[in-house]
Amino acid sequence: MKLAAIVVAGVLLAVLIGAGAWLYAPDKPRAALEARYANAPSQFLRVAGVRLHLRDTGPRGAPAVVLLHGFGASLHTWEPWAQLLSADRRVIRFDLPGFGLTGPDPTGDYTDARSVEVLAALMDELGLPRASVVGSSMGGRIAWSFAAAEPERVDKLVLMAPDGFAGHGREYGVAPKVPAMLRLLPYVLPAPLLRASLAPAYGDPAVLTEEVFARYRDMLLAPGVRQAIVARTGQNVLAEPEPLLRRIRAPTLLVWGEKDAMIPFRNAADYTGALPDSSVVSFPELGHVPHEEAPARSLEPVRAFLMR
Repeated sequence: MKLAAIVVAGVLLAVLIGAGAWLYAPDKPRAALEARYANAPSQFLRVAGVRLHLRDTGPRGAPAVVLLHGFGASLHTWEPWAQLLSADRRVIRFDLPGFGLTGPDPTGDYTDARSVEVLAALMDELGLPRASVVGSSMGGRIAWSFAAAEPERVDKLVLMAPDGFAGHGREYGVAPKVPAMLRLLPYVLPAPLLRASLAPAYGDPAVLTEEVFARYRDMLLAPGVRQAIVARTGQNVLAEPEPLLRRIRAPTLLVWGEKDAMIPFRNAADYTGALPDSSVVSFPELGHVPHEEAPARSLEPVRAFLMR
């Protein structure tokens, strides 16, 4: 019996080792990723100690708009909007520290305060005393945090399904526990699980094409990004949003897909109740990322708002 137990244990160990080797997903070489995803007009700029991957298009003398992506995304999520806006706007989008081809922040700080600091430093570097700021999801929370901290620097604010209110086990002022499964992220990235986590972002999951999925996965496999995501998750301490939102002076447009399965449309009322000057536009058939799912149509009310 003892020998049998040893044999069974050995077989199980071999299976676990084999499964681990099969699931293991190392980072992809930075040079290969930059060759594929940092084509013109991409550039790299050192700002606040971080090598930012950014794109800056449109007339230099035109009103500026800064686009901030959501959790796990990259500047590429904005390309359809950027192409449409660049005719009469200076459009700046960049990979936030810890994501995409920007990669990890050398400080290891992924708090909202650090994101606000980096955004202010980028605007200084680009010679922008003021800009309109657009943020999606996590980027929306960073956008309104920036508008609260630097109200004189924001002309207009567009928040697309912004994060920031407690719920689903999240509390204010408490550092979240990083789930054990998430701690494995730097070592594994099973495609089926990633697809299952991305699909709910779309009202129509067919919008998640193989090309889009491959880009999301490649950006997560950029050197150091998955470690940064784990670090960011543990540092994501929510502050009570109402006092901060009441500091915002910029006119604000909230944009939401009513099929949003990640941050529900009903949360829009939390923001309109706290923001001094806000309005809401929604799309009944769209999900969490209207700018990806229906770029031209979702941009129409945003463009009208920016031109007001």
